[in-house]
Amino acid sequence: MNLAYSRQNFQDWFTQQWVILWGRKIDFEEYKWLTGPFGEINGIGEDFIYQLASKENLKVVRNTTSKGLLESIADLKFTETEIERLSQNVIHFYEKTADYNLDLQVKWNPLFKIFGYLVNRLFSRRINQLNIPTENIQESEKLLSEIIELISENNELKYTIWLRKFKSTGKVIYSGIYTTCTIPSKTTCIKAIFPLPKGNATVILKPSIGSRHELILDSSGKKFGDAGFYFLLKDSKGIFWSQYVKPFTDQLVVGDENENLKAKQTLKLWNVKVAEFEYVITKSTNDTHNNV
Repeated sequence: MNLAYSRQNFQDWFTQQWVILWGRKIDFEEYKWLTGPFGEINGIGEDFIYQLASKENLKVVRNTTSKGLLESIADLKFTETEIERLSQNVIHFYEKTADYNLDLQVKWNPLFKIFGYLVNRLFSRRINQLNIPTENIQESEKLLSEIIELISENNELKYTIWLRKFKSTGKVIYSGIYTTCTIPSKTTCIKAIFPLPKGNATVILKPSIGSRHELILDSSGKKFGDAGFYFLLKDSKGIFWSQYVKPFTDQLVVGDENENLKAKQTLKLWNVKVAEFEYVITKSTNDTHNNV
């Protein structure tokens, strides 16, 4: 029987053992569309950025401006007609993400608040990742949003990291690597990799364009190899495992509203809404730019 790495917190070991029992072995090189960097036992949050840079001999570039989650919207392989339908403001946000401020509101389904509390209590506070408030935020709370680039010795971009923290507390909501991938169906998707101890949580989102020129990113899928939510890990023998979590879905809709950009992120479990995050996205100025 394969076992998770033993010298770590029990809750991390237990979660990883669940992935080993119910998931599948994968070849790291064969599944490049899915795989990505793993976190260490100690230090996720911002520590992960420097651990990864040290491990792969990369330079960390912070306080960037005019840098985006995508180098170009063309990375999503839309047709020319589709790109013409997509809001120019949405395109600019994805290509120049570092030049924007974010404000967040959170609305929980009361039935799932205990789920959020347990995630915070058992994981988020300790690893400084996924610090999602368990109470509804009625008034928007400002976020510190930063695009961080990890650059190779040849001056090539290796990783783009989007770090988001609460301005009031400094707690990390998301520290993740953003890139694109082509899943087995040959569909180009956005891939977000969130490091965890000895593994990661990877969300693969299929892009489409809505009737109001908005960008829709949807992780709904039916089977391993589709868009969706995946856990990945390396066990005590160095074998890689992955578990596709079909019941959990994430949809993000980014579009124009009242001269601002707004984004709505909806998390569902077994097609029941768990929580909804609403972002107001505004262009930064020299005085209000929120990079750290």
